[in-house]
Amino acid sequence: MKKLFALIAVLGMLFITTSNNVVAQSATPASTEVKATSAAPAAVADQEEKAAAQAEGGQSLHSALKQKFIEGGPGFMTSILVALILGLALAIERVIYLNLATSNNKKLLEKIEEALNTGGIEAAKEVCRTTRGPVASIFYQGLDRSHEGLDVVEKTVVAYGGVQAGLLEKGLSWIALFIALGPMLGFLGTVIGMISAFDAIEVAGDISPTLVANGIKIALITTVGGLIVAMILQVFYNYCVSKIDSIVNSMEDASISLIDILVKYNTKK
Repeated sequence: MKKLFALIAVLGMLFITTSNNVVAQSATPASTEVKATSAAPAAVADQEEKAAAQAEGGQSLHSALKQKFIEGGPGFMTSILVALILGLALAIERVIYLNLATSNNKKLLEKIEEALNTGGIEAAKEVCRTTRGPVASIFYQGLDRSHEGLDVVEKTVVAYGGVQAGLLEKGLSWIALFIALGPMLGFLGTVIGMISAFDAIEVAGDISPTLVANGIKIALITTVGGLIVAMILQVFYNYCVSKIDSIVNSMEDASISLIDILVKYNTKK
């Protein structure tokens, strides 16, 4: 019986506690609504300020570049952009060509020596014919004249090596042209922008920042555009030059090794 009364007492206490919590929760939203209603205008104002700040400072890179392109003057900025596109096209073509022209000369020499020992000159020529790159082409020309003597082979290798070096350097002069042309176009836009600024001063008869701001902005934007074009293309140009030097040195070293292999082959016959 005592346990029953104790159980009823505990249930009564739980009921009272639950009722008080429900009343408190029902009263809290009302006060919260009042506070939210009073704080709503401030929150809306803060959101509008944040949106305005994002609109001013959170501009995408594409939009920013497009805006500066228009501010710099479509005429000069278009010519600078064309110089960049053409220069990049030539540079990428040279990079691809030079990477395809790179070969493992040590492995090629081993194959040629093995082919000479097993199948003679024709087998070695077949190895060169099926191998890609300027070094294999030089070796083929030298092997094709091997019956005329080592002096003729050496002269043929040197002459055809010069031809292959010229093919490697093909197009570099045009890349150099666009490297020089980009800043020149930018500086031309700079001069024209300054002229327009002084024209505005002459017409107004007074010096005011608002009069010269547009001309100076055009001058600076075109200069920056031209310098960016030159810097980008200069990186590709230097890479191509270093790659060509590496390939040419490799060709010269491999050509000497080919002559040594032919000397050994002739002494064995």
